[in-house]
Amino acid sequence: MFDLTLTDIKDAAVILSQVLLIILPLILCVAYLTYAERKVIAAMQLRVGPSVVGPFGLLQPIADALKLMHKEIIIPAQADKILFLLAPVITFTLAMAAWAVIPFSPTMVLADINVGILYLFAISSLGVYGIIIAGWASNSKYAFLGALRSAAQMISYEVSMGFIIVTVLVCVGSLRLIDIVQAQQNLWFIIPLFPLFIIFFISTLAETNRAPFDLPEAEAEIVAGYNVEYSSMPFALFFLGEYANMILMSALTSLLFLGGWLPPFKWTFIDWVPGIAWFALKISFVLFLFLWVRATLPRYRYDQLMRLGWKVFLPFSLFYLILVSSVLFYFDKLPS
Repeated sequence: MFDLTLTDIKDAAVILSQVLLIILPLILCVAYLTYAERKVIAAMQLRVGPSVVGPFGLLQPIADALKLMHKEIIIPAQADKILFLLAPVITFTLAMAAWAVIPFSPTMVLADINVGILYLFAISSLGVYGIIIAGWASNSKYAFLGALRSAAQMISYEVSMGFIIVTVLVCVGSLRLIDIVQAQQNLWFIIPLFPLFIIFFISTLAETNRAPFDLPEAEAEIVAGYNVEYSSMPFALFFLGEYANMILMSALTSLLFLGGWLPPFKWTFIDWVPGIAWFALKISFVLFLFLWVRATLPRYRYDQLMRLGWKVFLPFSLFYLILVSSVLFYFDKLPS
């Protein structure tokens, strides 16, 4: 039998409260990211966007959530019911679990582990299982083909992302996310590694199935990819998982290239701004780029998507890794 002491219960309560302090605001941010997306794209396309439900349409995400919760969960007759319902849970859970190692400041992090960047990369790689299971469990050829296409897309761009992360680690000499941010005290990595920043950002678009790489959910096709058989809350979990991954990739981009919680300048009058505010601003900036790209660029063909990943990004990121390593070795700047 478990021998729980009062100290163990207190520790568990503290950890649970810390988890809730991360997850609840994150879910709220995901909900209002959908509102921001519709407003930003509407402004770029000279439309109004959400404006009916609440002042300035601010209650539209809540109305959407209530609508999805009240809809019927329809499961295809020949589907694997357990896997069918498990797939969106996997996708959403992984999107939440990745935030365990994201540092919001030098002291604000749930789990400050020495291999935080590997944990993040592993969690993002596991996301493909939720998509594959969804396509397989639906017992639909369209859903299964959409799942295979989405899985191939995600795996292809994870390779170049891996080389880019290794390049950053070569410059830092640590797998700890706090160390990566603190190594940018004097110079953010976006300046010396600017080409890799561009490739990493484009790869995150493909990794999160966002435009112009939203091929799994191409509206011009007959069906919407791996989640075509889903409705109600299972569909909402996929939806929330996609937007939570957008915020996660924006946070990772900020940590790797934009200095995380560090201010842009060391001026006296900005020292009073807390680090978490700078981090939130940088995440918001990268998210705005996500929305800007969707409103601007047409969708890629699948062969163009694969050619870009394997024939352009992969060799260039590998070349830049060798170049950075050689320069650091030549000038004896490799971290100890």
